[in-house]
Amino acid sequence: MNNIILFDDDIRDQLLPLSYTRPVADFRIGILTIKEKWEKSLGGKASYITQDYLADKYPITITEANYVINGSVLPSPSLCQLIKQLEFNEALIYKGELIATKMDAAQFQHLINNEDIDELEGFEVGETPFIKINRCHDIFSKNGEALIDDFKLLTAGRLSQEISPTNKVLGRDNIFIEKGASVECSILNATTGPIYIGKDAKIMEGCMIRGPLALCEGAVLKMGAKIYGPTTIGPSCKVAGEVKNSVIFGCSNKGHEGYLGNAVIGEWCNIGADTNCSNMKNNYAEVKLWSYPEGRFVPTGLQFCGLIMGDHSKCGINTMFNTGTVVGVFANIFGAGFPRNFVPSFSWGGKKGFSTYKLPKVYEVAEKVMIRRKIVFGPQDKSILKNIFEQSAKYRTWENIGQRND
Repeated sequence: MNNIILFDDDIRDQLLPLSYTRPVADFRIGILTIKEKWEKSLGGKASYITQDYLADKYPITITEANYVINGSVLPSPSLCQLIKQLEFNEALIYKGELIATKMDAAQFQHLINNEDIDELEGFEVGETPFIKINRCHDIFSKNGEALIDDFKLLTAGRLSQEISPTNKVLGRDNIFIEKGASVECSILNATTGPIYIGKDAKIMEGCMIRGPLALCEGAVLKMGAKIYGPTTIGPSCKVAGEVKNSVIFGCSNKGHEGYLGNAVIGEWCNIGADTNCSNMKNNYAEVKLWSYPEGRFVPTGLQFCGLIMGDHSKCGINTMFNTGTVVGVFANIFGAGFPRNFVPSFSWGGKKGFSTYKLPKVYEVAEKVMIRRKIVFGPQDKSILKNIFEQSAKYRTWENIGQRND
């Protein structure tokens, strides 16, 4: 079994707030996380090189032979073939950026000791096709291609469960239903892309689905949901209303009516009833998104771009999000009107201003939310949130002036 080590590089900062709480390789895009894709594609077990404050929860495993791979890169058959051909001290490079290398345990020890290592011999990957995530909006923009690749990877040589005759089905051969899943009285159109229904997932009556769609293990589409692909709904999520070209990482809820489009939602989030998220400006102009490294809004090159929301953030009923809104980790947004397009982590409030979501309350809420899905909020999770709270303080400008930002 191959030992795979997935590393974060400077791109990690461009992927905040989603990368605050996890290594980049733990992002979900398509059906699987990036880590899961590499494990299946190379036949191995993966670990991480990531930020120090994440390392306890996401440790590294080093063996005598290690494939060290950029965590923002998704595997493709041709890229995997090149990686398998690597000898020790050889590396694959793309436009000056390290994609993958092969290292032994001694070299890692030199790295740990801040000692010189043997110089790597680099080879350009050239025109080898693969997907790479450089910005948050790449996750939904490239989700369709990743979903199709994962569908082929997961279903090759396997038989789907039977589709219930209560459903209206188009493109039957492009639909795969895992064991324990339930789909009744719904419309499934897979002529526009594959539909993957994970183990023990449920599609309630009256749903209308236009692929590509990944409904991951244990996820639920509630009655009457309208889903336009390419969309991924991660494990244990509950989704209703209208969703288009969005990725929800896992354990998050959008359980009522309202629109979500061209969006990425982290874990443990909750979207209140009748919340609507704009994904296009009224003047059809290019959308800008908040960039953490640059400290300003930067162009995306996209006309359609909705909401980016970090882990544990929540919004109340009838919340309205402007086009290209970025919400950090553990924000609680409520009230009438549009909140600003960048909501810092640990914010409490809305259009009228914000105060700080204090850590004792944060820990209390996280514990209650996670235990509902039989997951313990442990010391590692607490330490991670404390670190993020400290890192993100500079964005909570009202703290600097000692008053609410009304």
